[in-house]
Amino acid sequence: MDRAPGLSVRLKLTLSYAGFIMVAGALLLATVWVFLLRYVPTSATFGPGPFSPTRRDLLDAFVPRAGQALVFLLVFGLVGGWFLAGRMLAPLARITDATRYVGTGSLSHRIRLEGRSDEFRELADAFDTMLARLEARVAEQQRFAANASHELRTPLAVTQTLLDVARKDPDVDHRELVDRLRAVNTRAIDLTEALLTLSRADQRAFTPVPVDLSLLAEDAAETLLPMAEKRGVTIETSGAATPTVGSPTLLQQMTTNLVHNAVVHNAAEGGTVWVTTSAPSGSAVLTVENTGTRLTPALVATLVEPFQRGTGRARTDHAGIGLGLAIVDSIIRAHGGTLTLASRPAGGLGVTVHLPGAPVLDP
Repeated sequence: MDRAPGLSVRLKLTLSYAGFIMVAGALLLATVWVFLLRYVPTSATFGPGPFSPTRRDLLDAFVPRAGQALVFLLVFGLVGGWFLAGRMLAPLARITDATRYVGTGSLSHRIRLEGRSDEFRELADAFDTMLARLEARVAEQQRFAANASHELRTPLAVTQTLLDVARKDPDVDHRELVDRLRAVNTRAIDLTEALLTLSRADQRAFTPVPVDLSLLAEDAAETLLPMAEKRGVTIETSGAATPTVGSPTLLQQMTTNLVHNAVVHNAAEGGTVWVTTSAPSGSAVLTVENTGTRLTPALVATLVEPFQRGTGRARTDHAGIGLGLAIVDSIIRAHGGTLTLASRPAGGLGVTVHLPGAPVLDP
């Protein structure tokens, strides 16, 4: 934005300091003058004592000295004010330099302002914190873009390979080719829809309405029950009404993803998934736990990253696209909640979702 040129903040502070000193000096001289007038007669007196000066004599002696004092105060205020303003604004100059670095694309620069806590120190610390979060977010987006490009390129490359083979081999089984192309296309569609869901959650493009998490949990368990039975996994749901406010579609997607992950990444046979809901004071809590292999804390910390499938625990028959927990995390953050992942001592994963609570919904 183009702006008209103006005075610098340092010059404004300097003029303010000098003006304050001039006003204070003038008031002090005026006070002295009024005080002296009380003891000086209007006309000279003669007698055996010494000669008494008049107000006119005092005025002739006082005014030049007062003028010289005001000039000195003006010069002192301007010089001293310029120096003090520079010292006061030095931290602001460092913040401005850091902002210019950021403008060039360097997010690794930090101010790291020294000294005791004051307004400038708080501003610098807030700026450093913002830069750290922004740098982490940009790095995450870059990884996401690279992974998404790789994931989207894979089905396209497979499709191209299948078509090239079919063109070179006229005797290829077209029914098998169509089935394989359909499977590859379905995976590409699922990935695209997952990316759209993730984008919609990040943008918070929804109108919040009352939602009961317990009903969403029951619906997700019922929907995924056939797949769980096929894998020999038992789903157990429990909990009372758990009201919150948000997007029913996104919250249903969140719940379904959690239960789906718990079913897929489970023990080979005889696994169990526990889905519980609760409504402690002021919040709504959804917990999804599953049996399975033991997970290291380092692995658990990476599971919310996009396209992280939990190497060593994903079943090869349904590995997914690696966006399940990433979508869950984005949906939860869009609703002002938190997501907590923890490995279970007996094996498997425990996922806890905390969302803002809401008044109990009418039945």
